[in-house]
Amino acid sequence: MLSTQHEVFLEVARRLSFTKAGQSLFLSQSAVSKQVKALEEYYRVGLFERLGNSVALTPAGQLLYRKLLLAQQLQAELRQEMAALSPGFTPTIQMVIGASTTVSLYVLPAVLSAYLAEHPHTQLTLKNRNSENILKALLDHEIDLGVIEGIHRVSNVTYTPLLTDEVVAVCSARNPLRLRQLVLPDLYHVPLALREAGSGTLAVLEQALQAQGIRLADLQVPVRLGGTEALKNFVRVDDQMLAFLPRQAVARALAAGELAEVPVRGLHLKRHFEFIQRRGTENLAPFRGFLQFARRYYSGAE
Repeated sequence: MLSTQHEVFLEVARRLSFTKAGQSLFLSQSAVSKQVKALEEYYRVGLFERLGNSVALTPAGQLLYRKLLLAQQLQAELRQEMAALSPGFTPTIQMVIGASTTVSLYVLPAVLSAYLAEHPHTQLTLKNRNSENILKALLDHEIDLGVIEGIHRVSNVTYTPLLTDEVVAVCSARNPLRLRQLVLPDLYHVPLALREAGSGTLAVLEQALQAQGIRLADLQVPVRLGGTEALKNFVRVDDQMLAFLPRQAVARALAAGELAEVPVRGLHLKRHFEFIQRRGTENLAPFRGFLQFARRYYSGAE
């Protein structure tokens, strides 16, 4: 088992910040510093360089970080194999999942609840970031499993399909656009409210427009908002702009008459949500089990 000192070191190394590590671990900054200092005294070498308000790993710190990441994976494998040999061994499994905004708000809550009901010895943490940052968090070992959409693939990550959603154009119920069906050239003349760079929703829209010979940079985009809810709330009260949002995110607002769907002839936006894992962790039982559970859950719902 990794010691508390090593767990604290790992969190500081991931975040390169004593303050952020303390917030994540619910420890004071002084408590974090004390644990790291104890490790440095044990190894008789500095593990971090203090650079004003930030820190960087020393060569010794980089070595320790690499080895502890391997030790973490071995620890998970040991728990899995021991549980198979000893039915009475039921350790608490901690799993950190990262998901894009839409997935965190509209896709995962139901499956998390159902999974915890069947696996009471699991502690789940869900981190909500845009797709680009979820991929970075996975590669930086901040999360164990991610769910993303609309992003380029990298070689050291495995991708497993989860479900498909549609992105639709919507506007306020008071917007004159609600009575129209648009064609692609109309988009040059309609002001758009869009998600921020790194958003999976934005990536899907940009790719679909490029396929039709339209550059996003040539369109009117007076505002960009970070997060699905922020964009939905903005377009709900704005009388002029059009937004592109996941159908799952706006289904209730459309049904309640707060938003109106605006068809755009020739533009079909589909998003494919996928699980992502670091290569080499696919067969770890907790991750594999959660992934399979979620896929069964949504295949049944569909």
